Amino acid sequence: MNNNYYILFENQIKEITEKGLRPSLLLHACCAPCSSHCITVLAKYFDITMYFYNPNMDTEEEYDKRFDELQRFIAEAGFSDKVKAVKAKYDPLEFQKIAEGREDMPERGMRCYDCYKLRMEKAFVYALENSFDYCTTTLSISPHKNSAWINEIGISLEGEGKEVTYLFSDFKKKNGYKHSIELSKEYNLYRQDYCGCRYSKAARERKEEG
Repeated sequence: MNNNYYILFENQIKEITEKGLRPSLLLHACCAPCSSHCITVLAKYFDITMYFYNPNMDTEEEYDKRFDELQRFIAEAGFSDKVKAVKAKYDPLEFQKIAEGREDMPERGMRCYDCYKLRMEKAFVYALENSFDYCTTTLSISPHKNSAWINEIGISLEGEGKEVTYLFSDFKKKNGYKHSIELSKEYNLYRQDYCGCRYSKAARERKEEG
């Protein structure tokens, strides 16, 4: 398979527009800044439901704050008629189960792979249960996330029946990450400086201490 995931994404969009369709999309979201650019691109083609599920976040306060910012961006950026948001229950034990014994692994290691997978699996289950046409995640907009892993997981989750189609993603392409930073400044979005888990937060603090 061609591993230029942005080209694969563009091919899917071309097929959708040529057929005159406007499918439903379940878009897994981790925060408002990462979601901002993705929404501006995808709202042209899909009816979007943002699925906020991130048990890796270190506190429920952080979890709620990021979801509230996502809702605020949707409203203030004028997407309320095309985009809605759903918040899954905060359950940090789900993340702790996959992190146990791997607390000292560096960022972008297998703990992170399983964290991507955990969140994307939950999104796909929700998409199947609620009859969405497509499912994908905002995670690939980050230059710190492994887009190959994200797309490989997404493809595997389609399953044999393909009741829900995986929408390829590499949202950092075409200056997507840069645009997300610009939107964050424009809407004064809370932009955290760690992925959310206690391990990335500790790594950031060690770096600051020198």
